[in-house]
Amino acid sequence: MVARVGRLIEAGPVERPARIAIVGAQGSGKTTLARAAAVRFRAAQISIDDVYLTRDERETMAREVHPLFLTRGPPGTHDLGMLSALMDRLSEAGAGDETPLPDFDKRGDDRVPADRWHRFAGRPSAILIDAWCLGAVAEDEAALTAPINALERDRDPDAAWRRAVNGFVGGPYADFTADLDAVLFLRAPGFDVVLDWRCQQEADLLGVAPADLPAAERTRLADFIQYFERVTRRMLAGGVRADVTASLDRNRVPRLLPE
Repeated sequence: MVARVGRLIEAGPVERPARIAIVGAQGSGKTTLARAAAVRFRAAQISIDDVYLTRDERETMAREVHPLFLTRGPPGTHDLGMLSALMDRLSEAGAGDETPLPDFDKRGDDRVPADRWHRFAGRPSAILIDAWCLGAVAEDEAALTAPINALERDRDPDAAWRRAVNGFVGGPYADFTADLDAVLFLRAPGFDVVLDWRCQQEADLLGVAPADLPAAERTRLADFIQYFERVTRRMLAGGVRADVTASLDRNRVPRLLPE
């Protein structure tokens, strides 16, 4: 897969670094792939997780739009303007320039102060963005009416939150994706694997075997992935615009599909 990213970089524009999104469900391996490709091709790797809106900004959204926007992750909770400006700065960087790359403290649920961001030296060969929802296609209004999980049923009974998320998908996120040079989609075999994949990630962070992950953590993650479920299912069902699709099995082994 790293070699396939390399071919996308080579096919990009010559006047600036290629802008490539690696997308897929939580735990599908997009960040791992982006980091490996960044090292091999001296590209800048940016996770959309690192440009979440600040806690204060999400608290404002929770008051003014819907309480569920306090939780980071769904479309609408990222600073796409910041990400666009960052890509422009990297594209214009000279050999002696250093570009600060944002960082987000997930435990503290807020952006890390700018003076602690790491820096990318020089001009990258490409800009690789790992972002679970870029390329998603908005749903029809009628499809939003019925809830698909307990979160939507109990905390979004009038569908106001999912309509707002859908508006972000079809608006700012679609516009941002349209300006990219390529999208590589890592397609999970189904949403049923996402909880196991996400639990494996959490176990790795805690330094324990997946089987030893505390039950309370699995319950917390089962609730958390409901925020991502509707858009993820939409993408898995074909509601995604991608230039390259790699179909994954349950062990994340990829098979490239015809382009």
